[in-house]
Amino acid sequence: MTEPDPRRRRDPSSISRARRYTPRGRTVREAASASSEDNRARENGARDREAARRERNRAAEGAGADEAADLAAKRRREAAARSRERRQRDTGTIPTEARPPSRPTATRRTAAKSEPVRRTGTVRATPAKRTGRGTVGAQRRGASRAAGPSPVRPQPRLPRLGSPSRRLRMASAFVMILLVLSGTRLVQLQVTDSAVYAAEAMNQRLTTEPLPAERGAILDRNGNRLAYSVESNYIAVDPVMLKGDPAELAGRLDRLLGRPASELEPILSTQSTPQGEEIRFAYLQRGVDLAIGDEIREMEDPGLIIGDDERRVVPGHDLAANVLGFTGEEGTGLAGLEATYDSWLRGTDGELSYERSQLDGLPIPGAFYREEEAVPGKDLQLTIDADLQFQVQNILETTVTEHDAEFGSALVMEVGTGDMLAMASTPTYDAADPFAVDDEEAYRDYATQATVDPGSIHKAIVFAAALEEGCIEPDGTMPVAQTINKGGVDYKDGYQHGDAILSLAGIIAQSSNVGTIQLADCIGKEKLYEYQLAFGLGAPSDVGIAGEAAGILQPPELWSGTSYGSVPIGHEGTATIMQMAAMYGAIANDGVYVQPTLVDHKIDANGDPVEQEDPAERRVISTETAKDLQYLLQAPIADETGTGHNAQLEHYHLAGKTGTGGLVVDGEYAPGNVTSFVGFAPAEDPQYVVAVSVYVPGGGGGGSTTGEAFKEINEFALGYFGVRPATEPAPVFDVWG
Repeated sequence: MTEPDPRRRRDPSSISRARRYTPRGRTVREAASASSEDNRARENGARDREAARRERNRAAEGAGADEAADLAAKRRREAAARSRERRQRDTGTIPTEARPPSRPTATRRTAAKSEPVRRTGTVRATPAKRTGRGTVGAQRRGASRAAGPSPVRPQPRLPRLGSPSRRLRMASAFVMILLVLSGTRLVQLQVTDSAVYAAEAMNQRLTTEPLPAERGAILDRNGNRLAYSVESNYIAVDPVMLKGDPAELAGRLDRLLGRPASELEPILSTQSTPQGEEIRFAYLQRGVDLAIGDEIREMEDPGLIIGDDERRVVPGHDLAANVLGFTGEEGTGLAGLEATYDSWLRGTDGELSYERSQLDGLPIPGAFYREEEAVPGKDLQLTIDADLQFQVQNILETTVTEHDAEFGSALVMEVGTGDMLAMASTPTYDAADPFAVDDEEAYRDYATQATVDPGSIHKAIVFAAALEEGCIEPDGTMPVAQTINKGGVDYKDGYQHGDAILSLAGIIAQSSNVGTIQLADCIGKEKLYEYQLAFGLGAPSDVGIAGEAAGILQPPELWSGTSYGSVPIGHEGTATIMQMAAMYGAIANDGVYVQPTLVDHKIDANGDPVEQEDPAERRVISTETAKDLQYLLQAPIADETGTGHNAQLEHYHLAGKTGTGGLVVDGEYAPGNVTSFVGFAPAEDPQYVVAVSVYVPGGGGGGSTTGEAFKEINEFALGYFGVRPATEPAPVFDVWG
């Protein structure tokens, strides 16, 4: 019996059943069931793979590096094979027999796809799709068999995965350590070391500048300012804040400040002391003009500090310069009255402290600011008369120039008060520019600081003592030889008179050495020494000049054989011309010694005079002796044989004594003579003491060298102060007994 055509053997529901098949031979229900099964298989496979992976990781951790690499490569090959099979199975290109026996889950999933379960419970083979060239399934299967399995390419080696939890723990620990360190540091900064750092920060911003006190003025007896201070600027530097190049700035500032750049550059560039401390303030120049300060301010360098200062002005320049002295750059008195009365004139400096910006050097608004005001210095009024001082200086300069003298001094002192009306010295200097001198000897005040053998002007002490002790009467006479020997040395008179009888006026007029030595022998060395001390020799006069010399006075126990001849005539001892002027002032003041003074009074901050102690006074000789001596001391000028006859002044009677002494330099007498003339006027009523002394290396006599200067100074002083001329003619002396 012939087999009927299968295509015609269809049950009534064959079409509807066919419609329920998918194009791949499955019904929709079967496909859905297979898809769910496949998903479950995938999930199970994923779990299996994950478990296997963990097992392999644990094995790999214990194995060596090569075994781990092989195991990883094997896993990649297996994964690649499974992926390839899955793709082929999904596309239907691998028959059920080709599935590997080791994967039962995959076999069941493939069988379900190849042999779908019909509703009747029977299973039949899925017919292959037909095309014009044959079935698709056959071609695909044939191609698959011909091609064989695809080669598996090795995957790149993946990096070893870390442990996130461990990384998190390490990061947390690191953060905690940072937080602990930061907190500890904050506690240290805010609690433990806060004061230290705050102080250090304050010091970096804080600038302290001095506020110089205005120095008091020095006035003459009439209120004229001899020295005073004016407003100026100081230029300083903060090297830490300096922006410009120190060498360049020094080159720009040298012209303005009058200091070489080689001196300025080290100050500008040195930022710390040898001990390591920062230098925040250093003077470059003080007392500069305000215009220069403005010019430097325009440089706009925060490291340059321009502050208020004061500058000393001496309008008379060299007028009484050796008396006034001068100040240094810091405003401290260095010589003369400026040094002696420095604490009174200087006052008390103030101080300004404030915080400065590190950018522009300007004060920080609202920041720390403290100002201690300066206390100005107080004034000093002298006894010097500026007009008389000017005239006396000119006369002294002329005398020194005409006689080729090396130095000299001239004084005018008021009798009775001890006020020094004029004190001139030469050489001198410009007190307004005191450091522009070639020789520092120009600073010396020769009236108080130069000690010389006084020579014959010392004889007035011997005459006063002889009269006071009764060795001779004012009109008495005594035989005087031409020479006298003391200690093996012959002392002789300069005036040739042979063996003669001389009156006391003659001994004084001719300045007889022999007659003076004879009078000293009558007095005795002990008594003569007492008179020397009483007249102020051997001690400074304390007139007010810093560095005043005391001179040398030989006590009796140190006298040698020649001392009996040398001491009475002004040798073997030294004195200043100031001491000799005070001695003659005592004679002119009726025998009362008055301490010389330069300061009339001090002036306080309110401009009121401060009470001064009266000058020290002491009686040395009696008034009668002083009057007699005032008369006798006219003889050297009035008598034709007198040593000072060239000092005779018309309309006035002068009294005085010439002297010729020596200058000791390095323990030896220098060549030449120190010539002098000391006296007072008017002789009948003494008002002023005048003293002139010059050192002439070429030699010369006291009268011939200084007589003219003595006369001119007296003439100007008597006329300047309005002293009436004498109404009686000059006395006539009988010098010969």
